[in-house]
Amino acid sequence: MIFTSTKSSGFTAEFAELLERGKMDIAHVSAIVGGIIDEIKNEKNSALKRHISKFDKWTPQSDADLKISSESMQKAYENLDATLKNSLHLAYDRIKVYHEKQKPKSWFDDEANGTILGQKVTPVDSAGLYIPGGKAAYPSSLLMNVIPAQVAGVENIVVCTPTPENEPNELLLAACHLCGVTEVYKVGGASAIAAMAYGTENIPKVDVITGPGNIFVATAKKMVFGDVNIDMIAGPSEIGILADESANPSHMAIDLLSQAEHDEMASSILITPSKELAESVKIEIENWLQKLPRQEIARKSIEERGAIIVTEDMKEAIELMNQIAPEHLEVATTSPFDLLPHIKHAGAIFLGHNTPEAIGDYIAGPNHTLPTGGTAKFYSPLGVENFMKKSSIISFSAEAINAIGEECALIANTEGLTAHEQSVRVRLKK
Repeated sequence: MIFTSTKSSGFTAEFAELLERGKMDIAHVSAIVGGIIDEIKNEKNSALKRHISKFDKWTPQSDADLKISSESMQKAYENLDATLKNSLHLAYDRIKVYHEKQKPKSWFDDEANGTILGQKVTPVDSAGLYIPGGKAAYPSSLLMNVIPAQVAGVENIVVCTPTPENEPNELLLAACHLCGVTEVYKVGGASAIAAMAYGTENIPKVDVITGPGNIFVATAKKMVFGDVNIDMIAGPSEIGILADESANPSHMAIDLLSQAEHDEMASSILITPSKELAESVKIEIENWLQKLPRQEIARKSIEERGAIIVTEDMKEAIELMNQIAPEHLEVATTSPFDLLPHIKHAGAIFLGHNTPEAIGDYIAGPNHTLPTGGTAKFYSPLGVENFMKKSSIISFSAEAINAIGEECALIANTEGLTAHEQSVRVRLKK
């Protein structure tokens, strides 16, 4: 772990290292991923089965083996513990209510002379959702991807998830049933992205692909972008915390570890003007690590990609955090809303001492599919708009085109586009 202050002689180099945390060696795997994509495009299901046999350690005997049956999803849902089932329903309802408020609307502006300008918002026809299923399965990610697509009005939703040794996660299947998803395929990695981007004998080509994944998934999404739309290129999970002396050190420590336990490549960064808090959090991290089942993963993440930085004041802390632009940002201060106007870059912002990042992962309502690695400077969280597109609406009456047509023709003439010019002039009154 980097434990430093902005006064330290080595701080500039250490902070520069933090800013590079999201760099993925996509070039290193591009050739492999490109080969996988070409095989799927050319051989379709035959290549899928071969890849599943290689990477997931089981071999589908037929095309039908690739799909998870609706019956098995329903059975998994019915077998859920009642308390867990209620929790999933609560999460579903809260996520849906939040995303319904995001839905953009079509609009039209009717001017007096017969000009109608506007915007028509339409859902894409189909969406492909990638849900990880290697080291762990994430039913919460299914809810966060399916629900905004459904709210947008997408008619055809396809889910792909890896099933090592042909053992689908029962909680993920239950979540699929809860969401009403019927097209779920036991396909993972770059193969799944290619299958949804270009289609196979039974996996349909989609218009947009969303969902998190490892470097092979991220690289595949980048390579198919343009043939389909994607949500973002997401890397390992991360958390940033801005805290003052009012923060609870034990709370801060476990919040940092809540991301570290995800992945050895996850980043957990605390920035505070309180040296006393910083020292206490460092001690509490070690105390908590002793209690975590995923201690080995969390420890490696904290040791190699964690940081605690002590600043001159909160203003400097915010400036540094804006440069980091974290996926998740907790603001654990006496008056967190006073700081909000100064926070420019973060995927999701958690305000106050009782708002841990974990509440947003599962049940708060906002989406947990967020930009990582500093891309919060230009990417937004996954939302309803990722599954919709806009069309401009333009309608001119004879009076309207005569009012501004001459100016339009002049600009077209200046650009040397004669047909453009004349297509306007032939409609103007002499």
